[in-house]
Amino acid sequence: MPKKVTIRFEPEGRKVLAKPGTTVLEASKRAGVGIRSECGGKHSCGKCRVIIEDQSNMTGVSDHETEFLTPEELGHGYRLACSSAAVEGELTVFIPSETRKGKPRIQVEGMERPVKLDPAVKRVHLLLARPTLHDTTNDYGRLLDAMRHTGFRQLEMDHELLKSLPDSLRNAKWDITVTIWNNKRIISVEEGNSEDINYGFSVDIGTSKIAGYLVDLVSGNVVSIQSLENPQMVYGEDIISRINYALTDGAALKKLQATVVEAINSLIHNACKQVGANPDTVFEITVVGNTAMHHFFLGIEPKYLAVAPYVPAVTKPLDITANSLNIMANPLANVHLLPVVAGFVGSDAIADVIATGIYETNKMCLLIDIGTNGEVFVGNREDIVSCSCAAGPAFEGMHIEHGMKARTGAIERVRVDPETYEVSYETIGGSKPLGICGSGIVDAIAEMLRCGITGQRGGINRDIETKRLVRVNNEPRFVIAWKRETGIGRDVTVSGKDIQEIQLAKAAIHTGAAILMNEKGVKDDQIDQVYIAGAFGSYINPENARFIGLIPDVPTQRIDFVGNTAISGAKMVLISNQMRKRAETLSKQIRYVELMTAPGFHREFRDSMFLPHRDATRYPTVMSHLRRRGS
Repeated sequence: MPKKVTIRFEPEGRKVLAKPGTTVLEASKRAGVGIRSECGGKHSCGKCRVIIEDQSNMTGVSDHETEFLTPEELGHGYRLACSSAAVEGELTVFIPSETRKGKPRIQVEGMERPVKLDPAVKRVHLLLARPTLHDTTNDYGRLLDAMRHTGFRQLEMDHELLKSLPDSLRNAKWDITVTIWNNKRIISVEEGNSEDINYGFSVDIGTSKIAGYLVDLVSGNVVSIQSLENPQMVYGEDIISRINYALTDGAALKKLQATVVEAINSLIHNACKQVGANPDTVFEITVVGNTAMHHFFLGIEPKYLAVAPYVPAVTKPLDITANSLNIMANPLANVHLLPVVAGFVGSDAIADVIATGIYETNKMCLLIDIGTNGEVFVGNREDIVSCSCAAGPAFEGMHIEHGMKARTGAIERVRVDPETYEVSYETIGGSKPLGICGSGIVDAIAEMLRCGITGQRGGINRDIETKRLVRVNNEPRFVIAWKRETGIGRDVTVSGKDIQEIQLAKAAIHTGAAILMNEKGVKDDQIDQVYIAGAFGSYINPENARFIGLIPDVPTQRIDFVGNTAISGAKMVLISNQMRKRAETLSKQIRYVELMTAPGFHREFRDSMFLPHRDATRYPTVMSHLRRRGS
């Protein structure tokens, strides 16, 4: 038999084994991945457009593809799913949003505290006196004189804006609106009175998702919320994979940068279109992301983030003009990048701290942002320690046999009857199951642990008597949804390997929290407040997360799910100079702990691999239940 090839679909994170020559469209159906194809794969609609960066393991471009795709699109890796096929090795296929079926669920809102409205961008309407033979003050000086009367002194103007200033003033008949950034730089001179039209944009560049807020800087209100999946996933599902891609050749890093810039521009365009605004009236953008995303966005060499001692190129806040980054806003708009803490604790983590306010409370807080690269903080107003946990993409359904992203058709809730082992579940959108997402797999494993289907060490209990215990290649699997119920024509199951993937991910998060708590001399019962941030954290069942040992044994009433605090923190910085200064101060005050060199790290990680933990005293309630079950 010919050797099968592996085809992986992003951003769904699904993969399937296929025979050589199987078209991408056929493989997508087997994987339960929705790709538009109005003609049913008959090569007549051109709707099944996908992006395949590395085409070395696939068939050449067909006549059908040259009919629907321009040479430029083909050069950017576009192919038609109905006409392209893998012939050997592995193939990674990125499905653009316009080709994708099923609505993704992206967390774009988070906890936010009120702040005094004081944006860096101000707009002032001026009526300038016209020059005469008796008053030949130069145009720039005339403008600066008028600005001094409104309280702005020592202003500067970009050369590009200065070049057009004479015509701008005369075409406007000396009736203008001036835009000032940070009380020191003039970034726009417009005709007429438009001082009430002032927009900013905050953006969170996540490893898998990008979210943005269009904010009215006059009122401080969010007027449009936009999001999409990070198209960089075609170059790797995690940070290290993308860093490795960036090292392949001189053009790779430029592609990563251009990809994320294009995505942000798409968000700005859609947001402005929704409210009828001109992108030229977006005068500032605040950007947060983990340190690797920060470097990719700026086109900074990232390779030293992946090797010890994991040193970033820069940690301080940066201010760069939009035109120098090809951002679709006012050309001289300021792009403000919040500071980062360390190689794997980025500006998104600083935004988490700002949004939750743990830096100004007396309560002992544990803040966990659960993602591909998880960040953990322990502390309060006196002192905060932080670390990064390489949880990997398991919580987003990757490396799980039937795992998928949180989108329509994903099983997100699971309940197992402890007596009959029958399963009830809920899917996103209420449609037929296509797979299981992160919150669903956490539920499933917690329920399987409660019922004795799995044990503290993981794996599947082969002695359980139930029809839901099936074997594939002589390996046991527990059936969550029978194939007759699913939309993929196959059972959706949980295997021992799936459980191990979650054990690794949850052990990384728990170990980070345990090491930081030890650093602070804090026990579980001394944690006053737990904040769970991030998209995944917004949907998990807190009881189940605690039951498997993902979070410490803290009463659920002390646990708050705060959503995407990275984007809400970025918005707070956008509208408040005070918060901007606070972000910089926090980046210097927060103490970073490198887990790999922390005392007891390897022992703690090993013990955290158990469900919920090897030390029974750490989870008395869970262990009591397991002893009653005889697990």
